[in-house]
Parts: sequence; C-alpha cells; structure tokens
Amino acid sequence: MPDLHSKVLPLSAAIAAHVRDGDSVCMNCQMEQMIPFAAGHEIIRQRKRDLRLIGPISDVLFDQVIAAGCVREVVAAWVGNVMMGSAYGFRRAFENSPWSTYDPAADPNVPKPDGFRVFNLSNFTVSLALEAGAMGVPFLPTRSVQGSDIPKNNHFYYQLMSPFANEQGEREMLLAVRAIQPDVTIVHVQRADPEGNAHCWANLGILSEAVRAAKKVIVCAEEIVSRDTIASDPNRTVIPGFLATAVCEVPWGAHPSPVQGYYSRDNDYFREYHAATKTEEDFAHWAQQSVFAVKDRSEHMALFPPQRLDSLRVKTHAWAAPADFGY
Repeated sequence: MPDLHSKVLPLSAAIAAHVRDGDSVCMNCQMEQMIPFAAGHEIIRQRKRDLRLIGPISDVLFDQVIAAGCVREVVAAWVGNVMMGSAYGFRRAFENSPWSTYDPAADPNVPKPDGFRVFNLSNFTVSLALEAGAMGVPFLPTRSVQGSDIPKNNHFYYQLMSPFANEQGEREMLLAVRAIQPDVTIVHVQRADPEGNAHCWANLGILSEAVRAAKKVIVCAEEIVSRDTIASDPNRTVIPGFLATAVCEVPWGAHPSPVQGYYSRDNDYFREYHAATKTEEDFAHWAQQSVFAVKDRSEHMALFPPQRLDSLRVKTHAWAAPADFGY
C-alpha cells in the first residue's frame, strides 16, 4: 500500500517540479560543509535560467551554476573556491556585466543596466535577512557592516534611527536588513525519514533560518531512514517534516564537501576544478564531462576511482554518547 505521507522523490524530479526559471534559490547554508552539489548539478543539467542564488560563504557550487549560465543575480557574502581563492566563472560573469562599472553616484541619469548582478551581504546579514523572512517581518535591525562599503548602492540595507532612546535620551543609528524569503531552499543532511523530518549534526550554519524562510524546501539526504530512527533522537531533528516539500536520497550528494559521519572533504577536487575551469572553453569541457554526460549522482561518482572515494570515508569514529529520553 503506498505511503500517502511520503515526500520521497528522485532528485531530478524534485528539481524539475520545484525549481522554476526565475526562482530565488538558497543553497550552501552550512558554510563549507554539506553543500548540495548533486542538486546544483541537476539544476545545471536541466538548464534552469535567471535564478537568484542566495547563500553565505558560497563555494565552487555557486561558481559552477553561474558559469553554466543559470544565474541572473547572486546575494551572498562571498563566492569562490575556498581552497584556491577566486573562482573563474563568477569572476568572468561579473567582469563582463555592465553592473561592474555602474555607479549611480557618478551620473544618476544613467539607467540601470541589465545583466548578471551581485548583492554583497556579510555572513551575519545573510542570516538576519533569512531570519526576518522566517519571522514574516520586513526587516531586522543591526549595527553590523556600518562604516563599510557593503551597504553602498545595495537595496538590502536601509539606514534608520532607533525609535527607542537609551537612559541618556540618545537614539542610535542602525541598519535595517531587508527580509529574504527564497522560493526554494535546498539543503543536504545526514539522514531524513520519508516525511522530511531530518537529522543533521556538525556545522548547521544558517540551515534553520534558510529552511524556515523558504516557500519550498528540498531535503537531500545521505540516506532515508525510518520514522522511528528520527523520532529516537528528537533534539537532532533540525528540519521538521511539515517544512519539507520533497525528500531525496542522494548518497555522496554533497561531495566534494564533507558530511560528518559519512565522508571527508575531497581537497583534490577543488584543486582540479580550479585548474580545469580557467576559461569558458575549459568550463564547457568540464561541465560536459562532469554534469551533462552523466544522468545522475551515481554516474557522476563513478567518474572517481574507488580508492579515492574510500580514502574519504570515515577513518576514526567519534560516536555521541547515548541519550535517554525516557522518564
């Protein structure tokens, strides 16, 4: 008998159904860990267009999706190759965009250009924007990034005076950070049940804010487990099933980034990608081999020698102590 509560879908079906051209898509929520590379590659494979990518420190997955021509705007704190420095696809896209030289202060009569655009936020203000979106308020105030160039020509910030005075009767100048409610948030976790209740441990980053702010949530998991397994450790359930739109079982779905308890970071991948994508022609060759010539994640992982993948598997286990949830 079919499970009427199951939200399990193949990753290709989840991306096809829930990521539309023009959507705002939040990924890379857990900083350098558990980056949903498999989902990003499926976005490229399906040739989605005009996306707005949202994330904090956004590693080479953003570079790949940008270089593939899927992206119109980026809202992020940083985009590049964390290990190797700047990422070529992102740099090319911005340097070739008319936004790179647009300065309304120089001539306010110049119309706003079209093309690839970057909105610069800090890690903290990305999280504030998503938290505001999750709370359903239009903004959250902060003292952060004042005095920097980050708010310059950036509609995600607005200067405002605090309505409340301190004991000396003084009111403070703050920045309002505009709320962000992504159309879709895509996360990778260790395990989830068929309804989308998900366990995640290690660095959570801004996962909670991004999931609660989004209109739809695609949960990619190393494995789908029973409801009893998830219910046995409720405090580790960082995503409640009612927030999940689709659940996809994707072993190695975050490779080359690490998933604690499953595999380590593939440092060689980041070196190889950096060397292989210096030009547009180089990237097109890389994308053909790594994305378009394979139909799914299992075929993608078959491109790597088994001994290389074995070297990434957990070598020293660090088990948590059992927790007694009884009375």
